[in-house]
Amino acid sequence: MDRPLDAADLRTRVQASIDAELASQAAVLAEIGPDVEDLLERIGTLLRGGKRLRAAFLYWGYRAAGQPDSDAAIRLATSMEFFQAAALIHDDVMDDSDTRRGMPAAHRALATSHEARGWGGSPDRFGVAGAILAGNLCLGWTDELYSTSGLPVDHLARGRRLFDTMRTQLMAGQFLDVVESARPWTSVSGAERVARAERVIRYKSAKYTIEHPLLIGAAAGGVGGPALAALSAYGLDLGHAFQLRDDLLGVFGDPEATGKPAGDDLREGKRTVLVAHTLAATDAATQARVEALLGRPDLGAAEVGELRAVMTGSGAVDAVEKEIAGLASSAGEALARADGLAPEAVAVLAALVGVTTDRAT
Repeated sequence: MDRPLDAADLRTRVQASIDAELASQAAVLAEIGPDVEDLLERIGTLLRGGKRLRAAFLYWGYRAAGQPDSDAAIRLATSMEFFQAAALIHDDVMDDSDTRRGMPAAHRALATSHEARGWGGSPDRFGVAGAILAGNLCLGWTDELYSTSGLPVDHLARGRRLFDTMRTQLMAGQFLDVVESARPWTSVSGAERVARAERVIRYKSAKYTIEHPLLIGAAAGGVGGPALAALSAYGLDLGHAFQLRDDLLGVFGDPEATGKPAGDDLREGKRTVLVAHTLAATDAATQARVEALLGRPDLGAAEVGELRAVMTGSGAVDAVEKEIAGLASSAGEALARADGLAPEAVAVLAALVGVTTDRAT
C-alpha cells in the first residue's frame, strides 16, 4: 500500500481537527488577554508538523474493530497529537534541546521573545517556565479531546483505562530516561546497559508511540481477547523498532529529514541501545573515549564523526539494524495472529510496519 498514513485522508483531517481545537481553545483563553498568545503560537507551530503516527494507530485500531469512519473517530485520534506535543515540549526542556523539527524548541523560542522585548529576569528561565506550561495545556486538551470526541459513551469507557495507563506510564518513562542519563554505566555489564536502555525505550517511547494509541482505539471499538493481545504484541514490537530507528537517525540522520542538528543525541548524552552496544564491543580505552565525548554540548563535527566511526566499526550499528529487522518481522507475525479484524484496517497496519522502521526518515 502506498502512503498508508494518508489512507482515509487521515493527515489532512487530523490537521483540520487540530486547527479547530486550537481555535476553540484560543477563544477560551481570549478573556485572559494577549499575553498568553505566545503559548498558543508555540503549540500551534509544533502541531503543524509530524507524521501523525499516533493518530493513525488510534484511528486504525478503532476501524479494525469494524467501526465506521467518522469525524468523532478523527477527533479521538487527534487527542494523541496533543499528547505527543506535550511530551515533545517537556522532553526538549529536559534534554536542553535547541531545535525541534527544524525550528527552535518551544523554550528556546520563548526565551528569544523575552530577550527581544527587553523584559526583566532570565530569558532562559522564562522560556523553560513557558514551555512547561505549554506542555501542561496540551495534556489538559488531550483529556478534553478524548472525553468530547463525540464517540458513544460506552466506546470511550472501553478505551479509558488504557488512555489513563498511557499517560501515567509515559511520565514514569520520561523519568527513567532522566535516571539513565545521570546513573553511571561504568561498573555495569554490557548486557545490563542494553537492558536498561531497552526498558527506557519500552516506557518512554514504544508504548505511547504505537501500542497504547492502537489499543485505545481497538478497545474503544470493541476488540478484545486474543485479537487485542495480538495487537498489543504488534504495537510493542513495532514501537520498539521505531525508537531504535529514531536513535540511529539521531546519530546518523540527515538534519534536513530529522529536523535536528547532526549528532544531537550525542551532545545530549542519550544512553541508547546503540551506545550500550558500542561500549560492550570496544576495549577499555575506546570506552573511556566514548564516555568522555558523550554528553558534551560543544561536540564538534570531528568528534561526531569519530563517535560515528566507533559505532559503525564496533558492529553496534549492525546489531541495532538486526534488532529492528527482527522486531519488524515479529510485529508482522503478531498482526497476522489478530483474527476477526476489518481487512482494510489490517492492510493499513501492515503497511505501517515499513513506514515506522524506514531508514531515511
